Amino acid sequence: MAGATRGAGRAIALELGRAGAVVYCTGRSTAGRPSDYGRPETVEETAGLIRAEGGTAHAVVVDHLDVSAVRELVTRIDREQGRLDILINDIGGEAYVEFGIPLWEYDLDDGMRLFDAGFRTHLLTSHAALGLLIRHPGALVVETTDGTRDYNQGHFRETVFLDLAKTAVDRLAFAEGHELKAHGGTAVSVSAGWLRSEMMLDAFGVTEQTWREAAAANRGKTDVVPPYEFVISETPALLARGIVELAADPQRDQWNTRSVSSFELARHYGVTDVDGSRPDAWGFIAAMDTTPSADLAVEDYR
Repeated sequence: MAGATRGAGRAIALELGRAGAVVYCTGRSTAGRPSDYGRPETVEETAGLIRAEGGTAHAVVVDHLDVSAVRELVTRIDREQGRLDILINDIGGEAYVEFGIPLWEYDLDDGMRLFDAGFRTHLLTSHAALGLLIRHPGALVVETTDGTRDYNQGHFRETVFLDLAKTAVDRLAFAEGHELKAHGGTAVSVSAGWLRSEMMLDAFGVTEQTWREAAAANRGKTDVVPPYEFVISETPALLARGIVELAADPQRDQWNTRSVSSFELARHYGVTDVDGSRPDAWGFIAAMDTTPSADLAVEDYR
């Protein structure tokens, strides 16, 4: 579970642990030595949450841009488990995004840091892990990204480096799926909707108790936070629950090489978010391209 420190990664790790998987929770943030994200969450906390519910989890501090560290992780999993059935690549790099800056003015080091964290971590981890993964048929690779293939094809993601990173992750899943097929494996690109993660709630100055009212109050307004579109947000649990159902599906190869949203997985497998809703964030956001927010009924997309 690459990127299990917080957000979607933590939620996926928790749900996999609840389903009985042995979860290796990896990330850079550890007690006493946080990453440059400056966040309080750690991989030890994630593993502890899984163990508190009776699951099995190992916290491993890994920088997924460090090839030798990633290889050591895979060697350890092979030594301790003898197999790898599911690889979740969830590192995103969103903390490094700077909006409103064109490519020629973007600091190159900052841009490459975003691209490296958002894409190269996925590529390097897959390169190290897929040899172990294919030893047994039925293996699954989930590449999490931001935006479905259909949505990203027609929408510029505001900065060149972010746009390239997110679309490259999707293409990686597409390519991996073709190579894994011969070994009975599946690779899928999966995107959450507007994720109500710890970082997002903090960025908008809201809580899990106040977000809905704050977003709804900004209907028809621009340049405000949280933006009105946040009314369609979802917790990381929706994506996590769909991924666990996908992993347990004996016909999961039907998803091979595809791009799918948390909403599509939830609808297909009959799961919901923690509040019982099933938000179609990408459908709602796409509808806003042609329909004023004042004329959209969010209830039609939940």
